[in-house]
Order: sequence, then C-alpha cells, then structure tokens
Amino acid sequence: MAGKIILCRCEDMTLADLVHSVERGYADIEEVKRYTGFGTGPCQGKECLALVATELAKITGKPPATIPPFTARPPLAPTPLKLLARDPGAHRFADETDADE
Repeated sequence: MAGKIILCRCEDMTLADLVHSVERGYADIEEVKRYTGFGTGPCQGKECLALVATELAKITGKPPATIPPFTARPPLAPTPLKLLARDPGAHRFADETDADE
C-alpha cells in the first residue's frame, strides 16, 4: 500500500500512529486515545472509534468484542459562546446572586 492510512480524520491519526502506540505499550483504547488524540476532534469519535477499535483488535490479536469504546465526556456537541453571552445569568457570580435574595 502506498501512502498513509488515516483512521481519524479530525486528528490526522494514521494506522502507523496506532501501530506505534501499541509498540510503546498502549494497547487499551483509552490509552491509545490519550497518546494519539484520536476521538478528541469535532466528531468526538463518532466517525473513527469503530475503525480504530477494529484495527487495534487486529494489531493486538484480541477479539473486537473485548475492546470497549472509550469514555465519552461532555460536551458531545460544542456550545457556541454566543449562547452564553446572551444569557444574563451567565454573567453573575455566586456572591451577586446571594445579595439579590
């Protein structure tokens, strides 16, 4: 095969990156995520998780069913800052709200 095989488009993670992470001892999907950064882009792993898990299973020789998905952490969808800027309550601090009551 010529060229690089991209597994995570958001973070530009390649198959070679996955192989390298396993060679360094990161054989768990959470460890691979932390080492390579896959699944942390705009898609939050929705497009790359299954592909990375499948390739990880092949590389490590584990059955694919034994590789659980990584832990998803909010926000799953980014919150536009303009929504917070329009909210008057977002500009108040705890001591200010206590003073009004």
